[in-house]
Amino acid sequence: MSGAEALDAHLAEGATGVARCWKLIRRDGVCFGFTDHDEALAFDGVTFKAESGLTAAALSQTTGLSVDNTEAVGALSDAAITEADIEAGRFDGAWVEAWLVKWDAPEARVLQFRGSIGELVRQNGAFSAELRGLAEAMNQPQGRVYQKSCTAILGDGVCGFDLDTAGYSTERPVEVIEEARVFLFEGLDTFEPRWFEKGRVRVLSGAAEGLVGMVKNDRFSEGVRRVELWEPLRAAIVAGDMVRLEAGCDKRMETCRLKFDNLLNFRGFPDIPGEDWLISVPARTTTRNGQSRR
Repeated sequence: MSGAEALDAHLAEGATGVARCWKLIRRDGVCFGFTDHDEALAFDGVTFKAESGLTAAALSQTTGLSVDNTEAVGALSDAAITEADIEAGRFDGAWVEAWLVKWDAPEARVLQFRGSIGELVRQNGAFSAELRGLAEAMNQPQGRVYQKSCTAILGDGVCGFDLDTAGYSTERPVEVIEEARVFLFEGLDTFEPRWFEKGRVRVLSGAAEGLVGMVKNDRFSEGVRRVELWEPLRAAIVAGDMVRLEAGCDKRMETCRLKFDNLLNFRGFPDIPGEDWLISVPARTTTRNGQSRR
């Protein structure tokens, strides 16, 4: 008898003993388990902790392509979901599974919901997380966009470029950090000015480990490299923390060819006519001196 069949048989008895369990997997792979039962439960290699303060609103599921949604509400706990982690964005887009479980026989269970965290709000020592079902992905634009610039993300499966290639990334400790978004490094003169512009800074250690910032400006002057992010990192970062600087791409065909030698994987359409083409007309001469054409 499968777990779902065993649970159905239990529910058919009338008097039931069931609990809800939530498995939360962050994008960095860290996994959490919670239950509204008064004792911890365990299955699939995950321990679902009791007394976590986590509760759930009514689950709403529909047929068709409507987005299934529900809401999880809980108290912030240093042992589980912390305010610092939420502030740092570590739970943004986290994967969620919700189970209905026979608490004295966890093998009798059924998966009720699978999706991801949408909007997450925190206040007064508590949090409220909107949960979005699998149908949410159907609301995203599909297919390719016809535009001059490349639509791939540098280093992804479509781009195919390996950022571990020598000369396209470097790892080093933070030397000077200003306002959690401006990094100053001595040296790094082997990279051309603006080499990391539109690239990424990945934090490899410290309180901000796992966070990623997008590079706004990259300048080199008088032996100092100044790397500025678009916005501050959402966790504390101090001198000595390790970071990885990755080369940037401005999505132009020339950059793909000359900087990365990856033109075969360029995903833009550089020969699409511009707006001026819409008002162009046939002419016998190519001379343009500004005079009337009459």
